[in-house]
Amino acid sequence: MRPATGQVLHFSENPRITRFTPHVAATARQSEPYVWAVDAEQAPAYWFPRGCPRVLAWPSPRTTAADRRFLFDRRLHAIEYGWLPAVQTVRLYAYRFDAAAFRPIGSPRPHAMVATTPVAPLGPAEPVGDLLALHEAAGIQFRLVENLWPIVDEIAASTLEFSGIRLRNAAARK
Repeated sequence: MRPATGQVLHFSENPRITRFTPHVAATARQSEPYVWAVDAEQAPAYWFPRGCPRVLAWPSPRTTAADRRFLFDRRLHAIEYGWLPAVQTVRLYAYRFDAAAFRPIGSPRPHAMVATTPVAPLGPAEPVGDLLALHEAAGIQFRLVENLWPIVDEIAASTLEFSGIRLRNAAARK
């Protein structure tokens, strides 16, 4: 599930939203109110239940051969075993928006798209479907780990690009 050219997506477990109003999310690092969405490149980072902690990693031009082997030269998404039932059973929906109302946010590389005015989706919420099948079809490795922190630390010390999402919901460090 990715947006078409000229579109961005917002993923939600609520299929009945008809208008999105800018707000400051409880987890936001920015104090400005936004409507959040993602482009095609960032969409796979949100093929998860909202609260699911995850670490994402991918190679970049500066990634070493050894670190590429760690990924099998592919993108990686890792979650804790305890979250697998939620990934398998969540009903996730995607809302499509005209990208013209959004601008990139994040530095040095944008990680999302934001709107500062209310926006209406282009149509009703679309069921995303089987999240594991989406990962497989996209060629993204899906790893299950007992605890996210060792893999977060290993990736952070590597030459890989990475992102951690909802890590506050991860099991405690052991």
